[in-house]
Amino acid sequence: MGELQKACKEYGLKFGVYLSPWDRNHPKYGTAEYNQVYINTMTELITRYGPFFEFWWDGANGEGPNGKKQVYDFRKFENTVRKLAPNTVVFSDIGPDIRWVGNENGFAGKTNWNYLDTAGFKRGAGAPPTDTLNQGNENGAYWIPAECDVSIRPGWFYHKEEDEKVKTPDQLFDLYLKSVGRGSTLLLNVPPDRRGLINENDSIALIGFKKLRDQNFSKPLASKTFTTSSHVDNSMYQLKLGKVASVNCIVLKEPIQSGQKIKSFTVLFKKGNEMVKEISGTTIGRKRILSFPSVEADAIVVTIIESKPKPAISDIKAYSIDESLIEK
Repeated sequence: MGELQKACKEYGLKFGVYLSPWDRNHPKYGTAEYNQVYINTMTELITRYGPFFEFWWDGANGEGPNGKKQVYDFRKFENTVRKLAPNTVVFSDIGPDIRWVGNENGFAGKTNWNYLDTAGFKRGAGAPPTDTLNQGNENGAYWIPAECDVSIRPGWFYHKEEDEKVKTPDQLFDLYLKSVGRGSTLLLNVPPDRRGLINENDSIALIGFKKLRDQNFSKPLASKTFTTSSHVDNSMYQLKLGKVASVNCIVLKEPIQSGQKIKSFTVLFKKGNEMVKEISGTTIGRKRILSFPSVEADAIVVTIIESKPKPAISDIKAYSIDESLIEK
């Protein structure tokens, strides 16, 4: 942990930790005393190696070698983290700060609310249904955004026989569109190999993925901002491209510091006075990336169709990305 902490600091990386409560081989596992063992371990991690930007829990729970199953005291666990690291966000099925997205495939729902109702649910087997975790709750009581966890390999750990099964840059880009591009965050597992290093195959895929993002999202088609006109029942935003261009991707953002408001919207592509294409979507959140077959247009009009009170769009950008990268 000390070496990892030092390396993250050296390269300017935020440092997070996953500590599973399922230490079934501990002699006290399955007893009330085990919860304090876990708390002591968390305390050691936080005080020696923090600050952490994220603390990652799961609900894994099964019998240990002694045949006993642990009853986790997550209330005490949460209070411990809040006391020792109040600025650290905590992940689990139901938060309290970030929720599991309901799958380990790396994608959020096309409708994805940052709100979640947690009353009556527990971590692990008592979690909300996976479709609820995937989409959130439109009027949920708590702000608990989704995090998409997926591995760059078929499994979570390194196996030499999987060196040729590492996800390609194109596949990672597709995951990016289906996670970050749907208002979520992406947690990409990259396991160290037997040397304790990131394997060359994984590194090559990651470098290729970064190159694709840089190449395709570094130059928006319009340098000017959009204009706004408000109506009684909806809000309309227009982005003028300045000239006719080939468009196959747009990026929308909501000012989520004011909450998540937009329930549905349409995007109209215009060429002069002619309407050439219309697409629709539901939620936006922090970022929504929509990709589609290329269309020739010189203006883009985004209309909010349904929303909670006082909706807003904070940014619109249009791109022409590699056609082979269009979301599948």
